[in-house]
Amino acid sequence: MPAPLFDATQHLRHALDLAERATLVSDPNPRVGCVLVDAHHKVLGQGHTQQRGGPHAEIMALRDAAARGHATGGATAYVTLEPCSHHGRTGPCCDALIAAGVRKVVASIADPNPLVAGQGFERLRAAGVEVEVGPGAAESRELNIGFFSRMVRKTPWVRLKAAASLDGKTALPNGASQWITGEAARADGHAWRARASAILTGVGTVLDDNPRLDVRHADTARQPHLVVVDSQLQTPPDAHIFIAPRAVWIYAAARNDAKAAALEARGATVSYLPNAQGKVDLVALMADLARREVNELHVEAGHKLNGSLLREGLVDELLLYLAPKLLGDGLGIASNAFAAGPLSSLSDALPLEFRSVDRLGDDLRIVARVTGRDTF
Repeated sequence: MPAPLFDATQHLRHALDLAERATLVSDPNPRVGCVLVDAHHKVLGQGHTQQRGGPHAEIMALRDAAARGHATGGATAYVTLEPCSHHGRTGPCCDALIAAGVRKVVASIADPNPLVAGQGFERLRAAGVEVEVGPGAAESRELNIGFFSRMVRKTPWVRLKAAASLDGKTALPNGASQWITGEAARADGHAWRARASAILTGVGTVLDDNPRLDVRHADTARQPHLVVVDSQLQTPPDAHIFIAPRAVWIYAAARNDAKAAALEARGATVSYLPNAQGKVDLVALMADLARREVNELHVEAGHKLNGSLLREGLVDELLLYLAPKLLGDGLGIASNAFAAGPLSSLSDALPLEFRSVDRLGDDLRIVARVTGRDTF
């Protein structure tokens, strides 16, 4: 019995599934999938974006078709993002599709990169290729929310992670916090680390817990970079954060050449971004991380830095793990999160939208987005 043939909707869904496979691979490039089909909807080739500097989804699909012995003249390409039109770390994908004789391109959404931004579609149409844009746009954009944020807002998509008791406490009054949640929640937290471009923490966490803050309990092709907010350069050169093979970026406010040299000897990059209060300028830090091609920034910090990020309006999304226990007095998820101090009206509360609520072992995982943060 012959294999069933797909229709256009299934091909696009297939391309989106391929794009998801690029989540742990393609950073800082967007997560893109491509499926090539013939006039009878038979799949000729498929692929997704590879590692930095490697082939994009369209090239992988063309290579796959060639390996299968399929000609691509007259084919339709279903791709989840506009084919690129510029020479970066690779050549233009729109030119490769044109050279392969593709007849039609169905793309989910335009590339927000100013170097592309519709030019890929223009090149295709100028070469006589039919272009359709729109199917799967919301899914593709959501999958690449960090890339869109960096290209449009010039700042990463900031996701703040915290593990807390049901009454919102992240630690006992003495600071003890290991472990509030169970193994399933901790493993899931590593999976969220793995998808991020970088992990951000504060020097207080480094000094108090000496964590590694790397990915160990999830499969990953790369370790996210690590960002430390350290106003006075107190990070010890022998801290565990230097164990994993990755870039470590330390942002300080007060210059100390001797401490900086010791940290740079461990491979860290030290940058100075002071604000008027003698602290690290968090707004400037986010802009600098965007320049370093950080798409998704995963925050695992203490309540003070969490509060500062919320107060500055820099948090886009909360990733919360809630354990079925009550701690009473203790440290909360954030402190001083509002510039005006304690709220006097419920209408002044930070509005959030639940994106998902899932059970992991005995714990709950809640993904909540700050209302309106994804409208760029």
